[in-house]
Amino acid sequence: MKITVIQQDIAWKDVHTNISRIEALVAQAERSDLYIFPEMCSTGFCMQPQGVAEDVGGASVQAAMRLAVKYNAAMVLPVMTHEDGKYYNRMYFITPEGILGQYDKHNLFEYSGEDKVFQPGEGKVIWEWRGVRFRPAICYDLRFPVFLYNRAEYDVLLIAANFPDSRLLAWDTLVRARAIENMCYVAASNRVGSDEYGTYKGHSVILNPYGMTLAGCNDGENGCATAELDSEMIAKLRIMTKLNR
Repeated sequence: MKITVIQQDIAWKDVHTNISRIEALVAQAERSDLYIFPEMCSTGFCMQPQGVAEDVGGASVQAAMRLAVKYNAAMVLPVMTHEDGKYYNRMYFITPEGILGQYDKHNLFEYSGEDKVFQPGEGKVIWEWRGVRFRPAICYDLRFPVFLYNRAEYDVLLIAANFPDSRLLAWDTLVRARAIENMCYVAASNRVGSDEYGTYKGHSVILNPYGMTLAGCNDGENGCATAELDSEMIAKLRIMTKLNR
């Protein structure tokens, strides 16, 4: 399977501009089976969702559905969602056949007040598509290794984030640690640009189960990075280390 991480400068609270940027970045990327975008890729990490959050099946989801069909690929789309009078920091897994599943961020970032605005998700979600098992995570989830602990349940950890420059060392360290300890691939998409919380350089990356970098985006630039995954590597590694849990 081939995976692409998209590194995007997100226009603040401007859904339609961000959809255009997403479409352009996918068009310039190497053809893949799956594309993953940064956290809240249609609005930025906004704590004022009124009038900005999209309803279920909103413009961003519709655009991702069109892209999924056009490129015969999955689109991992993290967007701010409004449903039944509540707000969610949500990630959709969209295939050419439609929405395969969704994940609502479980570990909300209290420092920003996210827990006061958004509803937490219930917990672990795993998606299986084209013979590969995926575990979704959003930004602050990355800091909770027990929450993401892999009992040979998933092959790829998908991470969407808005990790600022001030915490890039943590980002670089944690994504690598999650790959090594869980013996899985990691596809981690982080934004670039700036907003009211700070500036972002991205460091979007795809890692193998040894924590080695397979592909990465240029610092501070819109762009994409693509890598081919070897599913047999995971099985061999788990057998070799006697940790096929």
